[in-house]
Amino acid sequence: MALLGSNITGEVGLRLLLCPLGSNIVVRTACCSVGIVLPIYRTFKAIERKDQDEQQRCLLYWAAYGSFSLLEVFSDRIISWLPFYYHLKFAFLVWLQFPSVDGAKHLYMCHLRPFLLQHQARIDRALGFAYGEMVKFICAHKEEIQFARTVFSKIVTSVDQMFKGVDKPALPQGRRLIEDQSKTEDQSRTGDLSNSNDDSRSEDHSDSNNDNRSEDQSESIHDD
Repeated sequence: MALLGSNITGEVGLRLLLCPLGSNIVVRTACCSVGIVLPIYRTFKAIERKDQDEQQRCLLYWAAYGSFSLLEVFSDRIISWLPFYYHLKFAFLVWLQFPSVDGAKHLYMCHLRPFLLQHQARIDRALGFAYGEMVKFICAHKEEIQFARTVFSKIVTSVDQMFKGVDKPALPQGRRLIEDQSKTEDQSRTGDLSNSNDDSRSEDHSDSNNDNRSEDQSESIHDD
């Protein structure tokens, strides 16, 4: 029975992986996991362990993956309808990271590095021009940007307050009246207690004054 269940599970998984129409979600998830999640964890481990060789491999992979993603932005809508496109993408991402092949280093050394070295001066000029224009735009529209930031912060604050109000449900009207009455009674009791304490203190003070006067009179009579 267990063998039959494992065979059925394996057959279903194989059909999902090989069927180009029904497995796009599965293969896209696999591409995201292999192409982004695992390399992020590898980069984290390389940084924490201070492994220079592993850090260099991660840099080569991210350079190759970034170049591939840049090309995919313009070609994805054209070739994504091809059968087994995401399967080939998955295989390509595995090839980039496979240790025995080291596809990312091969792609960088054979294609990406020569292209960047050849067009490095033009790319630097284009980046410098774009950076200068961005700084000019920000300086020219500084008030508008500040206004947009203020409006955005107000929206965020209002939404936060709204969610906090939703988290605190309103009390029923009858329960609210009962609580208000109980608060009023507590306040009145507190006021009565304070008044009674003041009266008792005033009485004690007057009694002490009378006693002092009587003692003074008795002493004066004794002296006479």
